[in-house]
Amino acid sequence: MTFLDARAQYRRTDTGEALSVESPHGIILVTLRELERSLRVLAAAEPDRSYPTPHINRAFTAIYILQSSLDFEKGGEISEHLFRVYEYCRLRVAETFRREPSPRLSECADHIGSLLAAWQQIGNRVTGNAA
Repeated sequence: MTFLDARAQYRRTDTGEALSVESPHGIILVTLRELERSLRVLAAAEPDRSYPTPHINRAFTAIYILQSSLDFEKGGEISEHLFRVYEYCRLRVAETFRREPSPRLSECADHIGSLLAAWQQIGNRVTGNAA
C-alpha cells in the first residue's frame, strides 16, 4: 500500500473529516492519530464488549499502514521495535474482534499516544515549528 492509497483509505473510512495530507510524515501522523483515537474508543467499550466495528476496521487499517511503511534496511533496530509495538496492538485488536475479554486496549492507546507525541515533535523540528 502506498502513501496515496493510505490517504485515500482514510478519506473513505472517516467521512466526518476531510484529510488533506501532502507529505509522508503527515500521512504517518494522521495514521497514528486515527489509530490512537480508535484504540481509545475500543478501550472505552471494553467493559460491555460492544466494540464499534468501524473502529476495529480503522485500527486494523492503520496498523497495516504503519507496519507496511517501515523500512527495515534504513530503520534498523528502530523499525524492528516499532513493528513489535504495532504487532502487539494488532493482536489486541484481533482479540477485540473476537470479543475476548481484557484485550489491553488502553495500554495500546498509551503506546501509540507516545509514538504520536514523538512523531509530532519530529515534525515540529523538521519544519522549524518547535515550541
